[in-house]
Amino acid sequence: MTRKYSKQLVDGPNQAASRSMLRGAGFEDEDFQKPFIGIASTGAKVTPCNMHINELAEVVEESIKQSNGKGILFNTITVSDGISMGTQGMKYSLISREVIADSIETVVGCLGYDGVVAIGGCDKNMPGCIMGLARLNRPSLFIYGGSIKPSDENTDYVTVCEKTGEFAKGSISEPELIHVEKVSVKGPGSCGGMYTANTMASAIEALGMSLPGSSSQDAISKDKKNDCMDAGKAVMNLVEKDIKPSDIMTKKAFENAITIVIALGGSTNAVLHLLAMAYTIGVDLQLDDFTRIGKNTPVLADLKPFGSHFMSELNATGGIQPLMKMLLENNLLHGDCLTVTGKTLAENLANIEPYKNDAIIKHINDPIKNSSHLRILYGNLAEEGAVAKITGKEGESFTGTAKVFDSEEEGVQAILDNKIEAGDVVVIRFEGPKGGPGMREMLKPTSAIMGQGLGDKVAFITDGRFSGGTHGFVVGHITPEAADGGVLAIVENGDQITIDAITDKISLDVDQDKIDNRLRNWKNPNKVPTKGVLAKYSKIVKSASLGAITD
Repeated sequence: MTRKYSKQLVDGPNQAASRSMLRGAGFEDEDFQKPFIGIASTGAKVTPCNMHINELAEVVEESIKQSNGKGILFNTITVSDGISMGTQGMKYSLISREVIADSIETVVGCLGYDGVVAIGGCDKNMPGCIMGLARLNRPSLFIYGGSIKPSDENTDYVTVCEKTGEFAKGSISEPELIHVEKVSVKGPGSCGGMYTANTMASAIEALGMSLPGSSSQDAISKDKKNDCMDAGKAVMNLVEKDIKPSDIMTKKAFENAITIVIALGGSTNAVLHLLAMAYTIGVDLQLDDFTRIGKNTPVLADLKPFGSHFMSELNATGGIQPLMKMLLENNLLHGDCLTVTGKTLAENLANIEPYKNDAIIKHINDPIKNSSHLRILYGNLAEEGAVAKITGKEGESFTGTAKVFDSEEEGVQAILDNKIEAGDVVVIRFEGPKGGPGMREMLKPTSAIMGQGLGDKVAFITDGRFSGGTHGFVVGHITPEAADGGVLAIVENGDQITIDAITDKISLDVDQDKIDNRLRNWKNPNKVPTKGVLAKYSKIVKSASLGAITD
């Protein structure tokens, strides 16, 4: 069995000291002749998404042992978007993607592991793990920790966010709000709609980096334990055949991932993360690839946040495999892409049966939307691009009057104080990767807007980003961001803004001479930290149009 890296660490008399340390960690004589497989766990008790993942990691460790490998468990971090949403703590969320990638690269690079299995739950875990595996480019695969089930009242975390808006409007009482708070999140697993965690898990399965079925399984289920048990044999096969992420994560594989994200009605965060993942593995993926693929890819999934169903319901009907089979049969996926099974995508899908009905996944001839809900917009407000999530339910164009806020907190307070009216374009700026720093998600303000019944009556634009739970007429990732002196920085209250998801344009409807004059007189009011991880991130992070990469 191939030991490409570990033999440098433990073979021969000169490595006796290294072996001695490993014996102290429980290694036996025979273990030194086995491939070392690192198990990167994001397990932690800080969030429901990850509270069970160390237990899954132990199942993986046993599965590697049964496949004649030596599994070595280590941890990386996780944070919680859901807990920190709307606070200064949210600035650390996107940064955690980089910390996860850095830590996996650091441990595996240092300790000579021949292969890696990474397990992630909360949404930055997924791209962070994949980026770490891509940098190392050693035989490896990803396991999704799984989805949480909805409450007995069919509510979830996003329900609580939207009920907060209803409370601010006076539509429900505080006891009613607290009741929803208490019942909506029960037990382990990531948020249960087609929010960012499930979007990225699905994208990674379509990319070929997780085993078939991994993306839709419930966190607490026999299926998820079997997924972990199957990982040992799979990663040992990858090591034996020297199949690396660069063999799997090709341009065509990323096109498959984009197609699945669109068909599922997935999160805008997928744009940011897929760009970063592609850059890390050396694939040339651009914003315009999302537009190109989106023109021919329909939205087929009736899943929350803008649909009716949860991921656990989709899993009960077969997960995303029948969807991929349907897309493949209609020439919308590349079937010849290699996957972590050692087989091609087409081979994995060969015996998959279709869905029994179209209650959740619509037939390709009867889509929810004929083309992508993810729109890449350009214009004088976003010369380098912006990302909109527009399903059509809220209309496809909007012209309104700007109400401008220089932070999320200011914007949220205005919404809760009923200062936002039909016809407004809410502008929240200085929340980009550099200016935030950290590119906070705007679920709190967008949920407050929905809760107040303004979802189809106002628009919302930002250089920040959105939770996968966001819906409404929203545009994020505006680049250049305000902190870089983009036109967003000089928008004033009362300016007219036009957003057109048919022509894919976003414009500040102000004379160019006036825009130029404002830019000449603009001074950056934004202050970022001078020490610590936020300061480091702000100095090195690149534009959201490049995936907010730090390399």
